[in-house]
Amino acid sequence: MTDWNPAQYLRFGGERLRPALDLMTRIQLDSPETVYDLGCGTGTITGILKERWPESKVTGVDSSASMLERTRDVETGVYWQHADLNDWRPDSPADVVYTNAALHWLDNHEQLFPRLMGVVKPGGVLAVQMPENFSAPSHTSIADTVREGAWRERLAPFQREQPVSEPSFYYDMLSPLSSSIDMWETTYMHILEGEDPVVEWTKGTMLRPLLDNLSPEEGEEFVASYTKKVAKAYPRRANGKTVLPFKRLFIVAVK
Repeated sequence: MTDWNPAQYLRFGGERLRPALDLMTRIQLDSPETVYDLGCGTGTITGILKERWPESKVTGVDSSASMLERTRDVETGVYWQHADLNDWRPDSPADVVYTNAALHWLDNHEQLFPRLMGVVKPGGVLAVQMPENFSAPSHTSIADTVREGAWRERLAPFQREQPVSEPSFYYDMLSPLSSSIDMWETTYMHILEGEDPVVEWTKGTMLRPLLDNLSPEEGEEFVASYTKKVAKAYPRRANGKTVLPFKRLFIVAVK
């Protein structure tokens, strides 16, 4: 299991926060009793959930011990749970199950999503955001680099080329379990600064499990090859900045 690097992930904290807030604003509940943030990471958005619903019992759940260590920077009043989302279940049904940029790391969505909907109270909400950028050069270049190297077979189990299905898949699966569903896609135009910022972005997410399974020398070779591909796809603009279009899928299902 990969243990995530909080510092690398938070290098683009502002950009990663925007979709989390966009998802939260579409949850139309005034005073839920219990709120779970699945894949809470460093707990930043969990703290914001608590600010929105100060009287609620808000619990952040994550499988990464390193990420959860950073939650001590978040205000008190939030509960934290170290758990594997593959088999997580709350002690009692929840009013809100919120999960931002986490479920694409899990397999078997045809079982996962109904299970999560099953732990939501009637009238409660399952709110999900997942990246949908896997056909973009930022991600296809990773797959190309995996296939080109001597590490191909070794890295194949950790390569997630298309972990998110089409929106219609989730609609067909959740609509029989929901009283209403709000779904939308947004492409964010992230304006990034620095040297090879798209590479640094993916180092905090999709590259991490791959680099964890390479030697330091192999990792340098992998990143160098990937960087060349990405530099062509996302050239630095005249002002020195780099534009990264990033598409995301949002689902708010009311039980």
